[in-house]
Amino acid sequence: MPQPGPGQVRVAVRAAGVNPLDWKIRRSAEPDGPQGTGMELAGTIDALGPGVGGWRLGQPVFGQVATGAMATHAIADATRLRPKPDSLSYEEAAALPVALETAGRTLRELGLEKGHTLLIHAVAGAVGLAAAQLAIERGAEVIGTAGERHHDRLRALGIHPVAYGEGLEERLTQPIDRVLDASGRGELELSVKLTGDPAKVISIADPAGAARLGVRFSSGGGPIPPAGDVRVPVAEVFPLERLADAHRRSEDGHYLGKLVVNTEALLPR
Repeated sequence: MPQPGPGQVRVAVRAAGVNPLDWKIRRSAEPDGPQGTGMELAGTIDALGPGVGGWRLGQPVFGQVATGAMATHAIADATRLRPKPDSLSYEEAAALPVALETAGRTLRELGLEKGHTLLIHAVAGAVGLAAAQLAIERGAEVIGTAGERHHDRLRALGIHPVAYGEGLEERLTQPIDRVLDASGRGELELSVKLTGDPAKVISIADPAGAARLGVRFSSGGGPIPPAGDVRVPVAEVFPLERLADAHRRSEDGHYLGKLVVNTEALLPR
């Protein structure tokens, strides 16, 4: 059983979000010994490390960890957690941490303002959906690329969907002020052309393309902003023993929202 150090808490994990980074790390190199996966979770505080205040045992939380969220118990820095709203299930809360933090950070770095039109490549993913909802809350108009089977659900969120792929420029009928690339499939050159300025484009998925075109590549992990009314749909839930299947489904892509692993069946009663 992992033990929390100074400033840390142990979380009894109820649900954990699946990220492409999980399987990318797994494929990139052979780790030195056993290594967990998963960087976002929701659960209850199970133990407090030295010097931790403001939290209580049994308190429902959600947030980010360095690694190892795909387990019954995980260690988290207390500052990277937030109280879980009663309005969210554990699975819904586990879908939010990375998407909320990334969306808030990239919109801030883009300088998005009321009245702007924001184009999001891959708006049907967790980050794209969170960013779209935050942008709409700020008074921006959001256009997003996505597969046509998702368009009706995107319209219901106030997003103007367009099909991705060849001919995208012709399908965009209004000026674009800012672009968030959450896709990484070669859209950056067109994005710079649409905005007229690489400083008005940001990518979280194409570091090589960003470096070549002078576009900002955003990464890192700051504090999670308040969830507010932002919701990321849970596309599919896997039990912990099917974690490999969840990784494969993530690698396959083409789903709306977030994949989540539920660990409750393996927790002590």
